[in-house]
Amino acid sequence: MTVETRSSARVHRAWFVAAAAFVALLAAAGFRAAPSVLIDPLHEEFGWSRATIGAAVSVNLVLYGVFAPFAAALMERFGIRRVAATALFVVALGAGGTVFMNTSWELILCWGVLVGAGTGSMAMSFAATVTTRWFVRHRGAVTGVLTAAGSTGQLVFLPVVAALAVGDGWRTASLVIALAALAVVPVVLLVVRDHPADVGATAFGSPAGSPAGTEPVRPVAEGGSARRALAVLFQAARTRSFWLLAVGFAICGATTNGLVGTHFIPAAHDHGMPQTTAAGLLALVGVFDVVGTIASGWLTDRVDPRLLLGVYYALRGVSLALLPQLLANSVQPSMWAFILFYGLDWVATVPPTVTLCVRSFGEAGPIVFGWVFACHQLGAAFAASAAGAVRDRLGDYALAWYVAAGLAVIAAVASVSITRSGKPAPAFAR
Repeated sequence: MTVETRSSARVHRAWFVAAAAFVALLAAAGFRAAPSVLIDPLHEEFGWSRATIGAAVSVNLVLYGVFAPFAAALMERFGIRRVAATALFVVALGAGGTVFMNTSWELILCWGVLVGAGTGSMAMSFAATVTTRWFVRHRGAVTGVLTAAGSTGQLVFLPVVAALAVGDGWRTASLVIALAALAVVPVVLLVVRDHPADVGATAFGSPAGSPAGTEPVRPVAEGGSARRALAVLFQAARTRSFWLLAVGFAICGATTNGLVGTHFIPAAHDHGMPQTTAAGLLALVGVFDVVGTIASGWLTDRVDPRLLLGVYYALRGVSLALLPQLLANSVQPSMWAFILFYGLDWVATVPPTVTLCVRSFGEAGPIVFGWVFACHQLGAAFAASAAGAVRDRLGDYALAWYVAAGLAVIAAVASVSITRSGKPAPAFAR
């Protein structure tokens, strides 16, 4: 009996690996969802300014982005299972460590460095590595589901963290997140394997008759992955398309994770809305985010991705310009409309951006997207700190919303300005 026959007689191991990866990504998303809920409690207890707390968030976001291009290199050298388990342990260490902190530098170390590095090691590269090694058929669908795990984590954790922070204190909320991350470590160690060949199998959907489909072979990892990532960056940075993509995605990060993801809850609380209510609204963004990402992927196959990005960013700018008038002490129908739209638009930018990276840079496209995603997180980090400084100086967030709206228009112009070339994508030296 061949491996493929045995695999078809039961549920393929790839689905268990994907499920464990989803749970791991969901757990890692937990503490990344916490900052917006804990800003006010930390400000009240320690007297730290929102700009100081925002700086810790900024470090978190920067490391989350910078680690992404190199995560695959770590997994090639040490294996998916070891890297994922270690990353979850580091997230738990950072979350649990905040319970004992007394100074702002400890907040930056725990909340920024440890959690940023841990979650960065389990960013999009983790999902891409799992799906590439374990799936041939349904690879795109599984990648979409794993990418959505972050939004699902936000949905699951935000209301829980908010309720714990209000009812039992922010330390209890931090400990729950740390325990949740630790609880997933055994799941990863027991279920996840680095390659199908480790369990005598092949990737799900490997065509019968091909070498990969008839004999389980463990791929030999190529050396120099980190060097390859840097070489691609240097070559891509010489092109106009890279910088237009990078500028657009940096603004995307600034207007999502950096601004709304970090400051929506304290901004709503400034207008008298309970933190738990605001957290519930932000969690709904995660629900609609999943729908918007899937729909955007479908549209990307049928519509010029440059135009899609232009429309997404332009509409996002309009919604941000209207937000200061929508915030109130209770949830009005107009706020429901904002949450619905912003959720659908939140990660809808990812499929067309990935498509443009591949179209412009060929086989190096995924690596280029890793660097473009790093720009996304740099934009998010800047917005997280800048919005906090605006709130400290002016007493409200209005200016931050208006500036973000203007930046979104710039992103729309940059996106539609990307050259649509019929020439083959450049071959990048290895």
